[in-house]
Amino acid sequence: GHKDEAVRTAFASKLGEYSNAEGADPNDVIFAIGKTVFGVDLPDAKKAKTNGSSKPAAEELPIVDFDYMKEFMKEVFLSYGVTPERAEICSDVLIEADKRGIDSHGLGRLKPIYCDRMDDGILWPEKPIDIITESETTALVDGNLGLGLYIGPHCMQMAIDKAKKYGVGFVACRNSTHYGIAGYYATMATDQGCIGFTGTNARPSIAPTFGVEPMMGTNPLVFGLPSTDDFPFVIDCATSVNQRGKIEKYAREGVDTPAGAVIDDQGIERTDTEGILRDMVLGKCALTPVGGAGDKMGGYKGFGWAATVELLCTALQSGPWGEDICGVDRATGKPKPMPLGHFFLAIDIEKICPLDTFKKNTGEFLKALRESKKAPTGPGRIWTAGEPENDARISRTSQGGMKVVAPLQKNMIDLRNSRPGLKEKYPKLPFE
Repeated sequence: GHKDEAVRTAFASKLGEYSNAEGADPNDVIFAIGKTVFGVDLPDAKKAKTNGSSKPAAEELPIVDFDYMKEFMKEVFLSYGVTPERAEICSDVLIEADKRGIDSHGLGRLKPIYCDRMDDGILWPEKPIDIITESETTALVDGNLGLGLYIGPHCMQMAIDKAKKYGVGFVACRNSTHYGIAGYYATMATDQGCIGFTGTNARPSIAPTFGVEPMMGTNPLVFGLPSTDDFPFVIDCATSVNQRGKIEKYAREGVDTPAGAVIDDQGIERTDTEGILRDMVLGKCALTPVGGAGDKMGGYKGFGWAATVELLCTALQSGPWGEDICGVDRATGKPKPMPLGHFFLAIDIEKICPLDTFKKNTGEFLKALRESKKAPTGPGRIWTAGEPENDARISRTSQGGMKVVAPLQKNMIDLRNSRPGLKEKYPKLPFE
């Protein structure tokens, strides 16, 4: 456990409070971290009250309508002083993640990523977006550490507007913050007849090929192309093999982390999931780029793509990277701002060929991919980018909205009870 007894005692107290909270999930990865990092084991952690099970079955979780959830999130942003127009945009970015089945970036981000950081004073709810330089086809803007959820849409719309007039638009952004799902911005472009391209850097977590020190963020590299399908082709994924959230999922399931996804400071490829989580907290483990550790499976390719995103998010902007955007003041242990960089590119298809022709060509190729020969040991289906998210949208819409797990119910209750005006507007939430 942790060497400092005061730290262990404080953590044990907080963990005990959480374990006794209504609906606390004993499978939450925080208990594994408590045991392996702080030496705190709570074998009698309170079980969720669901048919004697330690965890409610998925079908028993409450379902909340998307419109209701979006309005709730909008009211939260308004309570922080975000303007109505921007609060609408912020809530739209988050609810779109939940509609697409990307639960890690929707309601699940509202409190810990946005509200808590506004409370900590490391991002601001309402700041101007300044244009530093601009030409007919390009711009550099400064977000002044406001909410990336409204900075991102502003920048992508600037790029699209330039593309509609001149064929191509490119906008680089500095001093932004977490901007939600990158696929939102690619889809903004496809919805307006453009090819979209975006990326963002993040706190360091990926080690370079043949290195062991976290140097780059999980840095998504995202493209969107319109198609004759019911959904656009949008590839939105990190440049690392796995993200921390996936490793936390392995811990909840009690399974090993796949070899090649994580490397420690001794150069050892780790698979011991709980040990990995412990050492990530201590800064002794790093994620590997797409392709894995070393070069046998092409890890240098993912390394190169992650570095490309980092450069496009810092070189044009003269922006910070690495330790400067880790979010923690190493001297004091207190939170500090994370000034992120983004980039946004839009290409107006009509300036090159008829939009319908492009959509037809794209749709035919993607249809051929889906109809190609299936692996006899596979699921019997081939998905193209954007299709799983469309499947999730259809499924969740048909069930009446999104399922809300116990920890997120608690977050909503906490926000309702603590933010001015929300208790009057939401005296009873749908799951209460």
